[in-house]
Amino acid sequence: MASLFELAQILRSKNAGPLFVTFDVIFADCATFKQVLASRALTPTSISRLYDVAEADVRIIPYATVNAIKITIPRKHVSGAIQDGDIYGCQQHLPLGSIRIENSKGASL
Repeated sequence: MASLFELAQILRSKNAGPLFVTFDVIFADCATFKQVLASRALTPTSISRLYDVAEADVRIIPYATVNAIKITIPRKHVSGAIQDGDIYGCQQHLPLGSIRIENSKGASL
């Protein structure tokens, strides 16, 4: 089993406007991209639990052409609000990177 940090070539978060954070998970090759998708570790349910947001508000969009997955969630606070601890949304990917991924056959990646 490997973490998403170990499998992704690029794993980053950033603002998607003042109300949302988006995560880019980009893989070096198609095989790794397909294995992560097949693992079913990245679902609206798992992301909603990880970030304490409503499952219905989680968007997960795979982009096979570029071996990438985009995940978008609502921010807890509007970007720049006094309660906001990460105005650019660039430090929100850390919990996502710790997700453990198994391959489609159940064996470790």
